[in-house]
Amino acid sequence: MKRSNPRQHDMPTDADKSKPVHPAWLRCTHWLNAIAVLLLIGSGWRIYNATGFLGFKIPRDITLGGWLGGALQWHFAAMWLLIANGLLYLLVNLMSGRLRRQFFPISPRQLLRDLMAALRGKLSHADPRHYNSVQRLAYVFVMLDSALLVLSGLVLWKSVQFPLLRELLGGYEGARYVHFIAMTGLCVFIAVHVVMVALVPRTLLAMLRGR
Repeated sequence: MKRSNPRQHDMPTDADKSKPVHPAWLRCTHWLNAIAVLLLIGSGWRIYNATGFLGFKIPRDITLGGWLGGALQWHFAAMWLLIANGLLYLLVNLMSGRLRRQFFPISPRQLLRDLMAALRGKLSHADPRHYNSVQRLAYVFVMLDSALLVLSGLVLWKSVQFPLLRELLGGYEGARYVHFIAMTGLCVFIAVHVVMVALVPRTLLAMLRGR
């Protein structure tokens, strides 16, 4: 029996080439999420500096808001944008079946294989319509991490109104640590994401113009 080459499944077919790489709704929600996340990180760093509960300060030049009150206003505005846009993104992915089709399954064996290929600079990016296992894991992580950011942020904002959630996160102080760690995880994802885009710049063009 003739064996098929696994890399053949990564190559786009003629039917795939006629379709947009990313539909308009995906591109819009992606860039709105990017704006919301950058605003949240910049203002969040300024809010953190007001307490410095971890014993260090973040350089003021890369924070947003100027003062604590201004940072809080930016943070809350970006929070609502992230929640509304994130829910829309998740809803469309669920209803269209894209969530299951694009992000699952994540095979541990394939994940290890793709990770080793990525470290050697040999991971295939022949068709940006289909995610490899490393991308799938990264995107699932950032969705869960964003949800954790929102939930821990609700405890910090309205601690009395969410007593059960507060207890699940280890109290108000515990929620502060969870929120900061989740934010750090998001920053790491962004850094890796930017590096990958720099290595494969056509993925940026696809997210800008769809094709």
